[in-house]
Amino acid sequence: MAAALLANVLYSTGFVLEKRALAALPQVSIRRPARLLALVLRSPLWIGGSLALASGFGAQLAVYRTLPIAAAQGIFVSGLVLLVLLSSRLLGEETTGRERYALGAILLALLMVVLSLREDADQVSRRAPYPLILLVCVPSLAAGVWLYNAAERRTRHRHRAPTTGVEYGVAVGLLYGVSSLAIKGVSSYLTAGGLGGAILGLLRSPYPYLLVFTGAFGLIMSQAALQRCRASLIVPVCTTVTALFTAVLGTLSFGEALPHEPLRLALRLAGVVLAVAVLLAMPKHDPAPQPPIGAKELTPP
Repeated sequence: MAAALLANVLYSTGFVLEKRALAALPQVSIRRPARLLALVLRSPLWIGGSLALASGFGAQLAVYRTLPIAAAQGIFVSGLVLLVLLSSRLLGEETTGRERYALGAILLALLMVVLSLREDADQVSRRAPYPLILLVCVPSLAAGVWLYNAAERRTRHRHRAPTTGVEYGVAVGLLYGVSSLAIKGVSSYLTAGGLGGAILGLLRSPYPYLLVFTGAFGLIMSQAALQRCRASLIVPVCTTVTALFTAVLGTLSFGEALPHEPLRLALRLAGVVLAVAVLLAMPKHDPAPQPPIGAKELTPP
């Protein structure tokens, strides 16, 4: 629990620091990844944010060794409240009433998931079949990259309403979901007896290579999205997608059984359905800027 709460603080702080650093940089694009990396690596504030995120991944690794996947994700997503508070205080971002209701509903959904857990009944699994992991992860990575490119194409249309970043959040969330499964897989090798055997076994698994792919693409995609969209919306969407992906597919892949009691099973399934429904209902575009009060409306002759 302590490691999970620490991960929440590190993730929220890291995203807010990166967003603040990106606001002072020229516009970045995934089409020019070398320029993007050159720009962000010159910013001490961005480096501080990235170190906080990296430390969050380290804390997440410790969590997966002791908690079931679904339980861990329920605790991780509770950090959304801290993220929204930090975004408001440090970035001056304001959420709409509809978005606040959506965030409240997401927290309610994840509370249902947490209430469905029972320490003496939920077992922590260690291994998953490699073919099953690849069957889950490879199509998800392809879907995330495709969705991000589709969102990029839509935003290039000059007359479209400003995007809130929901599409970007879903796309990056899919990549980070795969990354979470890879971290869970890596954690299983940390329990091995000998260090040499653990490293050799890890290198023979798909997990380090999935981490390299998601780390590289996730870094580039998330920075471009953070610069264009509000952190108070894109990060909750990304976190929700990551949590649902990891909780549902990770539980199945690693063989961590669903609850047998009807009430606990109903809570877990209802929480997942509610979170997905809220995600689909969130606004896809920011409202268009209103003209100043008293400004005269121009009408064609």
